[in-house]
Amino acid sequence: MQRLFLYPGYIVFGLIITAACLFSRKAVAQNELQYVGELGISLGGAHYFGELNTRGAINRPKPSVGLYYRKYMNDYIGIRAHGRFMQLGYSDVYNTNEFQNRRNLSFNTNLWELALQGDFNFFRFEPGSLYERFSPYLPGGPSIFYFNPYTYLGGVKYYLQPMRTEGQGTSLYPGRKPYSLVSYAWLIGGGFKYNISRRVNVGLEALYRFTQSDYLDDVSTTYVGAAVFPTVEGQPSVAAQLQDRSGVKGTPIGVAGRQRGNSRDKDQFVTLELTISILFTSYNCKF
Repeated sequence: MQRLFLYPGYIVFGLIITAACLFSRKAVAQNELQYVGELGISLGGAHYFGELNTRGAINRPKPSVGLYYRKYMNDYIGIRAHGRFMQLGYSDVYNTNEFQNRRNLSFNTNLWELALQGDFNFFRFEPGSLYERFSPYLPGGPSIFYFNPYTYLGGVKYYLQPMRTEGQGTSLYPGRKPYSLVSYAWLIGGGFKYNISRRVNVGLEALYRFTQSDYLDDVSTTYVGAAVFPTVEGQPSVAAQLQDRSGVKGTPIGVAGRQRGNSRDKDQFVTLELTISILFTSYNCKF
């Protein structure tokens, strides 16, 4: 059997195959060219929805920037790892509802996110083609993110989670545990992309997050009252002032047990981003 493999005809055939792979790329480039992935950046805006923005208003967008790598499975499906940095924030001063406006709470946060997304193209997408270079697509998947809400009092910046503004971790409210600064979300959205050359794609994408945290804004349940927070030299502590900021607009409304937020609904946020990416290719000899 070993002699069969050394038969001159097999040697000649092997040389022909090797020569074809080395010298015929230009002749069959269209068949051999294969797009394996792309590395890109995203730039756009982010917006928060929650207890401080119950109307779904999009009037205070903040910046969002990201870096991603998408692996092509075929002309219709891709898998993407996408890291983003964004800012979120809102204030009751933008609310027309009387209670919310009197409540007078506000927050900002820097948010770091890592998402694993699947992208489904509605049309066949083949970069470099004259006819299949555009497609709307449906992205979705899970993400994990880190946030840390803060606000300002008297021009000084205070992070809100250590303040335990809703009595988290106190003996009077043992059922309220300090919330984690790491959470996860489910992403769903839509977008479209266009191939402008054999090496470059551009696109526009909107993604909505259904998070598993109700504390992006540090607001979720009820007021606990100033009595929970020990005074400092006879004066209200910073935590006591931050849990109820309605006093600057009249009689304080932060009575223990009164609604401060809505724990039934989690906070959410959305991004709208432009994307630009560089394509990676490989060559395979096909016969």
